[in-house]
Amino acid sequence: MDVSRLHVLHVKAEDRDNPMSVQTSDLGFEADLFKAADRLRGNLEPSEYKHVVLGLVFLKYISEAFETYHAQLVADEYADAEDPEEYLAENIFWVPVEARWTHLRDKARDPNIGKLIDDAMEAIEKVPANEKLKGVLPKNYARATLNKEMLGDLIDLFSKIDMRGDASEARDLLGRVYEYFLSGFASSEGKRGGEFFTPRSVVRTLVSMLEPKKGRVYDPCCGSGGMFIQSENFIEDHGGRRDDISVYGQEINHTTWRLAMMNLAVQGIDAEIKWNNEGSFIRDELPDLRADYILANPPFNISDWGQERLIDDARWKKYGTPPKGNANYAWLQHILHHLAPRGTAGVVLANGSMSSQQSGEGNIRRAMIEADKVDCMVALPGQLFYSTQIPACLWILANEKSANGHRDRRGEVLFIDARQMGHMVDRVRRDFDDSEIDKIADTYHRWRAKAPDQPYKDEPGFCASADLDAIRKHDYVLTPGRYVGAADEKDDGVPFDEKFAALAAQLDAQLTESARMADLIRCTLSRIPGGPQ
Repeated sequence: MDVSRLHVLHVKAEDRDNPMSVQTSDLGFEADLFKAADRLRGNLEPSEYKHVVLGLVFLKYISEAFETYHAQLVADEYADAEDPEEYLAENIFWVPVEARWTHLRDKARDPNIGKLIDDAMEAIEKVPANEKLKGVLPKNYARATLNKEMLGDLIDLFSKIDMRGDASEARDLLGRVYEYFLSGFASSEGKRGGEFFTPRSVVRTLVSMLEPKKGRVYDPCCGSGGMFIQSENFIEDHGGRRDDISVYGQEINHTTWRLAMMNLAVQGIDAEIKWNNEGSFIRDELPDLRADYILANPPFNISDWGQERLIDDARWKKYGTPPKGNANYAWLQHILHHLAPRGTAGVVLANGSMSSQQSGEGNIRRAMIEADKVDCMVALPGQLFYSTQIPACLWILANEKSANGHRDRRGEVLFIDARQMGHMVDRVRRDFDDSEIDKIADTYHRWRAKAPDQPYKDEPGFCASADLDAIRKHDYVLTPGRYVGAADEKDDGVPFDEKFAALAAQLDAQLTESARMADLIRCTLSRIPGGPQ
């Protein structure tokens, strides 16, 4: 996308108290737009406000996409601009007149703007061609507790996003806004925010390692759909086509499912995302799916996951029944169950999953390793997630380690220790930059490649390839630190004798200073009445 063509919001430093005062810019507009919108929320909590804002972003997107294509059809004498079928072929939703953004923009200061927005959402869902949006859109803007002046301000704010350009540019722009807002609200909500949003750098690391290019992509706990979006972005970035993959998912939280459906619609991604309130363990909505790629960030260490109802489930037959008190190994086995014969999976789990021996988890891990399903383990630094500051890890699973166009790596596991990577983006959260993501992914790719441009080699302190005998000696513990060792110290060229002499001199000076300070303290105390003499 040629972002230089897009005039978007940028809040001046001197206008921070007035979010309606804007100038045009093509750099960092998502952050400025989020800050401007966030100033309007008043007493609304982020968890409530996000649905207000994201619903309007979605409405803005589908309306602009519709009106752009509508204008093209009007100019085409052979097309019927009022036929909803014309829009289906372009993956564009039909938007009735009363739901179009221009209509709401003109009514932004109407006291009934909340009802007008609800009516717009309802009208969109009622269109037969928009069946995928049935029950998805938020429709509670008319409630008395929602400030209508704030709604008008939000409509004004989003109206200032200039959508000139073709449909793909419009989708990209609003997609960026939607994704940034999801991230911003996840950060604002803290622990609860992690339930619907996985940090972008974690998702990009998984996607870069697995390289989903063609086939079925599945996420059994898909949140707001970030794994799917990054997978499609990867395909486009590498010259592929979006329709080369099919997207499947399931989500237990209905509100989060709605966010996912809107997020995917904004991004123009056609997906089969299922919802029920029992979840993927109790009621698997896609029991027959075998996916080529599975990417998942399940909730960590969930204790009440329904094990007592699934004791004899087919998913546990190969490796053992997961313990009642922790769902980590239930997720791993659910994912292996849904993996195609030559499929690969990337799973984010708590660090304890790599070493736990409790309640039979060690036995399940041993069975998975002996079955040669573990391809790579990555230890991540702490503070990467909104939901927890504890460190996590990546499990890369492969059903067939001699296939998929890579070298035969049966009996081997790659270990990557990335705990020292990343940079702090604020006081509480860490992030990876592009070069760090590339280093992790490239290391994995070189290790599994038949003839890499740069041959793989172990790097002390960062990566090591271990065979099953080495893993057995470590009692099937998969913590990368046990295998990669310590990083090599660089030789600074100073002879040992010189280093020792310098350290000895420094120690003498510190001991002398310590004695001087002790004498000074004793002298000071002796002058205090009643003090030591």
